Amino acid sequence: MTDRSIPDPAPAAGVLDFLDYPPGDPHRLNPPRPYAGETRVTHVVFPGATNHHGTLFGGDALSYMDSAAFIAATRYCRRKVVTRHLSEMEFRRPIPQGTLVELVARVVKTGRTSMTVQVDLFVEEMYSEKRQLGCAGSFVLVALGDDGQPVPVPALGGGP
Repeated sequence: MTDRSIPDPAPAAGVLDFLDYPPGDPHRLNPPRPYAGETRVTHVVFPGATNHHGTLFGGDALSYMDSAAFIAATRYCRRKVVTRHLSEMEFRRPIPQGTLVELVARVVKTGRTSMTVQVDLFVEEMYSEKRQLGCAGSFVLVALGDDGQPVPVPALGGGP
């Protein structure tokens, strides 16, 4: 009996396969990823995210930070994750409209099913090198299986 399976079509000319990086290099099918336990996200503080003082709403800062923690935890364990706890939140300075904020989220501790993610939000003046810590917080996220129940995460040191 002959094999009647149809081979996958080749990408159209000029279309890049997302795994083909750099284009045409067969030795680089999976480009190196940054450390999976750290994520960096940058935002501009636009007027719609500010209060009557012209500074970033605290709730928006928390939302940015929770999102960065979610991304860091997801990339670390490659599972569904949910935020379980937020602690040690500190707003150190106002975050003015028109500045850049960079969030640096790092998995700093793991439990059996949880990850503690430290998130630092840095404020940068858009047209200078000035950069300061604007706020910081610690988030605990839990990994979930397909059934919605907690599942184990890799140990931080790479063990079981």
